[in-house]
Amino acid sequence: MVARVHTVAFQGIDVLDIDVQVQMAGGIVAFTVVGLPDKAVAESRERVRAALHALGLSLPAKRIIVNLAPADVQKEGSHFDLPIAVGLLSVMGVIPSEEVDRFSVLGELALDGSLTAVSGVLPAAINAVAARRGLICPAACGSEAAWAGELEIVAAPTLLALINHFKGTQVLGPPQAKLEDWSGDGLDLRDVKGQETAKRALEVAAAGAHHLLMVGPPGSGKSLLATRLPGLLPPLAPAEALEVSMIHSVGGYLQEGRLLRRRPFREPHHSASLASLVGGGVKARPGEISLAHQGVLFLDELPEFARQTLEALRQPLESGRAVVARANHHVTYPARVQLVAAMNPCRCGHLDDPALACGRAPKCAADYQSRISGPLFDRIDCHVEVPAVRPTDLALPAPREGSAEIAGRVAAARQRQVERYAGLQRTTGDGPVETVSTNAQADGELLDRVATPDAPGAALLAEASDRLHLSARGYHRVLRVARTLADLEGRDGVCRLHIAEALSYRRIVPGR
Repeated sequence: MVARVHTVAFQGIDVLDIDVQVQMAGGIVAFTVVGLPDKAVAESRERVRAALHALGLSLPAKRIIVNLAPADVQKEGSHFDLPIAVGLLSVMGVIPSEEVDRFSVLGELALDGSLTAVSGVLPAAINAVAARRGLICPAACGSEAAWAGELEIVAAPTLLALINHFKGTQVLGPPQAKLEDWSGDGLDLRDVKGQETAKRALEVAAAGAHHLLMVGPPGSGKSLLATRLPGLLPPLAPAEALEVSMIHSVGGYLQEGRLLRRRPFREPHHSASLASLVGGGVKARPGEISLAHQGVLFLDELPEFARQTLEALRQPLESGRAVVARANHHVTYPARVQLVAAMNPCRCGHLDDPALACGRAPKCAADYQSRISGPLFDRIDCHVEVPAVRPTDLALPAPREGSAEIAGRVAAARQRQVERYAGLQRTTGDGPVETVSTNAQADGELLDRVATPDAPGAALLAEASDRLHLSARGYHRVLRVARTLADLEGRDGVCRLHIAEALSYRRIVPGR
């Protein structure tokens, strides 16, 4: 007799259907798992055996073969424990096989028979809805699965509770969908005194989802400003919240199965490896750029990151997706982030202060900033100088405008962009179709339609392009920022003043 149980494997946030086939036959007593299992899956034999023993059940003295089909797909993760156990219970007649066939199953078993939370339950539940099946998962993941829509969910705390549920001696009620507990982080731009130019750049970046680079000496408030950016951004739309939560679910970062409410803010240390930032590793996990999808990726001390790591960001920043290539498959994670970077002007950080600057200035600035390539600089829409804060600024009263007032203007500008680009989509290379919703996503052809400046503005842009030697990418980024400036003012057209301010955010890098 062969029992079949539905489960899943993951490639990025894509879900692959896996058929767990369990056979008991005569012959030499053995318990074998085949079908390209990794170490965690191969160890399922011992966890399943111990969990069944904890329930007072023993495996028959037969040859047991567990096949994970299709056999040419690598199976990774501990979530195969429960499907294997359910398959064994089905072939032993403990659980009716016709009931099991209606569900997708995933979960990790503890040695005492309790079910432990696993990653990827949300995308697995969405896949189960599409396949018109229910879902069996650990109780700790039930609230996560409940966000997938209308499906039957059996969220069991233990393997015994699952058996009793199918025998009719215990009823496991449907889990309740839960949201992330969050009442604000308390970070307000009123806490930042002075730095009006940087605050303006932060508002512009938030309004158009533009990448931002802040350059200034130590202690000037660059990190302080960056941490206030999420408070200016509009809340996640329901579809965005679901997509972001799916990435965090696959990565194992979704706390208690609660759907995310706030936009992610990730700030990896400059010692981060390429795999941790872009994605990869043995199991091709999502990197920081994907965990920050629809949110902010803050890179402090930008030149201190490894050059190879920074160069790997260029393609995801342009395409909005991170592709992790392996010999037998490619894993793609969404990576539509807003990059905010901060750096000192030179190694000592005091380039503009003769009393504190090192003796190698200004050559030290060119050497330090040359760690970042020109193409990466070119992908950053807004460059702003953040000067040292003067003591007189610190003595001033708190600014009248805080995050709430600026966030209101940002929300209005974002709404104009949503209405303008409604129904418009774009593709980047051979990537999937992406819905355009912000000025930062507008490409050249679209910019010609929505951001063509008036005659004085066009003349200024042409002259500046020649003098500043703007690349085609830099030219378009000026238009994107100018379009955002017009949106903040509620104007339909782009004029000379918008072009002038947008050009002020294009930075000339020393030594280039």
